[in-house]
Amino acid sequence: EAQIPGVGLDDLYCPFQPTRDFGQLYSAVAPGLCTSVLLSAMASSSVFVVSIDFGTSYSGYCYSLASGTDQIRQVYWGMEHGYKTPKTPTCILFNQNQEFKKFGYDAVMKYKNLPPGEVDKWYFFQNFKMSLYDRKVTSDMMLEASNGKTLPALLVFAESLRYMEQHAMKNIQEASFNTVCDPEEITWVITVPAIWTAAAKQFMRLAAKEAGLISDMTSEKLIIALEPEAASLWCKQLPQEGFLTEGSNSKKFEDSPGIQYVVVDCGGGTVDITVHEIQEDCCLKELHKASGGGWGGNRVDENFIAFLREIFDDGVWDEYVETCPSELQQMMYNFGLQKCSSDREAVYLHCYYRLTTLAEKKKEISQFFKKAEGVTWCDGMIMITFEKMKSFFEYSIKNIIVALKEILDKPEMAKVQYILLVGGFASSVILRDEVRKAFSKKYHILCPLEAQLAIAKGAVLFGINPEVVTSRISARTYGLRVSRDFDPAIHDIRNRRVSKADGYVYCEGLFQKLVGVGESVSINEVAHYDFTPTEPDQTCALFAFYSTEKQDAMYADEEGLELVGSCTVPMPDTKLGRKRKLNLDIKFGLTEFKATATDVTSKQSRIITIDFLSV
Repeated sequence: EAQIPGVGLDDLYCPFQPTRDFGQLYSAVAPGLCTSVLLSAMASSSVFVVSIDFGTSYSGYCYSLASGTDQIRQVYWGMEHGYKTPKTPTCILFNQNQEFKKFGYDAVMKYKNLPPGEVDKWYFFQNFKMSLYDRKVTSDMMLEASNGKTLPALLVFAESLRYMEQHAMKNIQEASFNTVCDPEEITWVITVPAIWTAAAKQFMRLAAKEAGLISDMTSEKLIIALEPEAASLWCKQLPQEGFLTEGSNSKKFEDSPGIQYVVVDCGGGTVDITVHEIQEDCCLKELHKASGGGWGGNRVDENFIAFLREIFDDGVWDEYVETCPSELQQMMYNFGLQKCSSDREAVYLHCYYRLTTLAEKKKEISQFFKKAEGVTWCDGMIMITFEKMKSFFEYSIKNIIVALKEILDKPEMAKVQYILLVGGFASSVILRDEVRKAFSKKYHILCPLEAQLAIAKGAVLFGINPEVVTSRISARTYGLRVSRDFDPAIHDIRNRRVSKADGYVYCEGLFQKLVGVGESVSINEVAHYDFTPTEPDQTCALFAFYSTEKQDAMYADEEGLELVGSCTVPMPDTKLGRKRKLNLDIKFGLTEFKATATDVTSKQSRIITIDFLSV
């Protein structure tokens, strides 16, 4: 029988022994390790649901009454600067005193107009969401601004969310005829990539707490939603005319139980891919674990910058990047608009004054373009051929198509009929064309008219009814560090331990699988455990959770296993020794799980939350 080992408050070894078989608990425990927090916004205290789509390149929000989704409202940004867009640039500006000053278009314009001597004193951040992807995330990590100066990542994310919250509260008040809205009447939904680590997702919850959206980390007023799921929820209820590209019939997806489709969430930083099936009750069942990578639209920008560095050689481009960051930001913003709106024709970009001036100090500017292919100088404009423009997309498109083929070639994906392209990067004609060329013979390629808003609007639907996603596929294998009776035939002698109290011999550090990679798990179930102490005088236990890409493992310290979080459960009253019991009810969530531990002897209950940011 497995035992849950633990390190006490005094760092003493103190295992617990469960009185139930782990095998009976797999399906109940598994959901929390790969699913979203299943909280209901329909609580009587919630009047509004507000979803924040916090993107790498652009961010926005939508909101609705919690009682229904007939009118999901969106906000347009940038009107005061001559724009009208559903999202605003995810850019934030702090002054020389590290005080928040501007966000979005306001930050871009303010930074652009700073005097040259002031630029190095301020802190301008863009694309900073990618700092949480594919790296170890901690609560004290630092972010580098455009000029190389650093600020705490938590401050940058928290102030961004605080701005979005205040903007949303103001709009809700105006829409409610200036009725003052109590923050406690709002359920917030923040969207994150499905391929993010648990620590990255929890970081967003911590940032929301620092921003004042919630008062504590266990608050049910914040739901973390997965971006491809949110987009799927929005798309499944759209009629045919809600899509930009061809469809097969006029039925909504949710009116066709059994229909299967791939969701490709193409953002600025990452691309998330998942597969869903519509159930009889219109709910979603995930058929394939979330996958993807850092192949978003920003890769196109990076390739474009590398191209410009080749053109403006002899140190011109490097000097421009260093001395004219605000003008460079404006150039890249304009390129971002062009890469999505490019309609199979050459692209013309304005060459800004300071770049032109720096270049002409070296030689006549047209000379820089003599040896470059696919680009020419046209009276103050840089003309890029359509084929050259397409080349900037090659890395992203190649990876997206390879990933889709890998999924769709699996036998269990034989019934998939549709590929849904969502997210801001899906607005690109080049991207849609290439996906269509690769898959249109077998699949219908669809893109919603409001590709940029699909996630934010779907997140509102999720906030109102989180149970709409009934099951998910575990992206990794998860389990606990346990101990068992030592068996010399199978256990490593180095893991042999002997209890000081009574000589009990056991094997320490074994890995007990709770759910395997690729397994389907039901949602919103609670696992119940009953434990007894191994040592009569132990006062606490450590529940250590591990994950791996492998199907299973023997020991928790094997290569490829990662400690994803742990929690300590105190048992202060030792009078009954080994006869004590500890009940543990666990409800897992996307960024942390909630565990209620009850010491039956003392009748005391404690709520434990795994801190993924501390490991």
